[in-house]
Amino acid sequence: MEQTEKKEKVLGILCGGGPAPGMNSVISSVTIEAYNRGFDRVIGFMEGFKYLVKGVKSHHKVLKISDVSRIQKTGGSIIQTSRVNPSKGDKKHTAEEKMANVVEVFKELGVNYLVTIGGEDTAGSSFNIANHAKKTGYHMQTVHVPKTIDNDLPLPKGIPTFGFETARALGTEVVQILDEDARTTNRWYIVVCMGRKAGHLSLGIGKSAAVALTLIPEEFKRPVDMKDIVDIICTTIFKKKVDGENYGTVVVAEGFMEVDGFLKGVENIPWDYEHDHPMLGEIDFSGLIKTEVEKRLEQLGTEMRLIAKDVGYELRCANPIPFDIEYTRNLGYAAVDFLVGGGSHAIISVQGDTIVPIPIEDLVDPKTKKVGVRMVDTDSINFRIAKQYMIRLLTEDITDEKKLADISKAAGMTPEEFKKEFAYLVMGEYAAEFK
Repeated sequence: MEQTEKKEKVLGILCGGGPAPGMNSVISSVTIEAYNRGFDRVIGFMEGFKYLVKGVKSHHKVLKISDVSRIQKTGGSIIQTSRVNPSKGDKKHTAEEKMANVVEVFKELGVNYLVTIGGEDTAGSSFNIANHAKKTGYHMQTVHVPKTIDNDLPLPKGIPTFGFETARALGTEVVQILDEDARTTNRWYIVVCMGRKAGHLSLGIGKSAAVALTLIPEEFKRPVDMKDIVDIICTTIFKKKVDGENYGTVVVAEGFMEVDGFLKGVENIPWDYEHDHPMLGEIDFSGLIKTEVEKRLEQLGTEMRLIAKDVGYELRCANPIPFDIEYTRNLGYAAVDFLVGGGSHAIISVQGDTIVPIPIEDLVDPKTKKVGVRMVDTDSINFRIAKQYMIRLLTEDITDEKKLADISKAAGMTPEEFKKEFAYLVMGEYAAEFK
């Protein structure tokens, strides 16, 4: 009787989006567990989808256990990463053409299992590639390992994305040093923290470093603009002056730039006139806030030494802390276990002591066709406690005559002038929408 040729089990792995501590650890555990489970080859695709969307099949390496056995402690990604998204068309190719190219490369190399490591865009791409392959009659099983220092993928409450805890720990060290420099030299630091939309990393760093003030876009339940942020920062500066302290640190989330209308009226903003929106990638956001605060203080007759600082890129390729090493090894194992068990089209999570696959289609917004973003829950105890320990203008600073007299004196203003300029932040219906 003629024997049927055994089909090879080939697993592909790639990274998408920005780096995050723990990527190498996932690559390591996926590769080792795949060989332990009888896979014939593990192929690491270099720079994510960058070459795959062009149909280039040579830009990859076959990973062996010896290649990955000690990389779990290191930052970065040995197979690199890129932001190329096969689900988005461009001037040269449609999304369908890009996905067809990706699937064709997988077919030629015999890749029938795929592990993607990335954020919401890469998760969506994993889902779309598998569906496109199915249309062509090629069966692929896919699983996505959620990664981002922004912590904004829609995992269950309390479950972080890997890389976040390392980024928070290292970011806290950096900001604590800046805060001590502020105290030692009598100056203020305006620190803008990475986070494309959500304020998780800013809040985590600001709270852990015990800075004077942390501002995230989720706090505002009504349209917010640069003037609001500037005035809140100024009143924090004045409150510190009441206690004789002319120094401090403010952490501001990068995500404010994504808020509609936030930059309206701000001068010298690079503008994409073709698409009628600001060119966010070319904005020095911390420098912009510093300049606007300096203008406001000068308008009020006050001078203060301000330094602008961005925190983000130095966190992304840091060596992972033990939490993220252990977490990512669990995730990598869980991803292979899920595929071997016949699973597909899911984001892998570890909840408590249990491997929990989350179907990607459950996380895709039916309107945008994208995986959603998890924002900071401002009703959570984590945020409420963080806010309690900030130094910021309160209603009582306006309603209590002595407190109003003290803070207006620190600002070089009369109580009436101070109320006219800043009472809107904490009083009336307008202010209530902040809470």
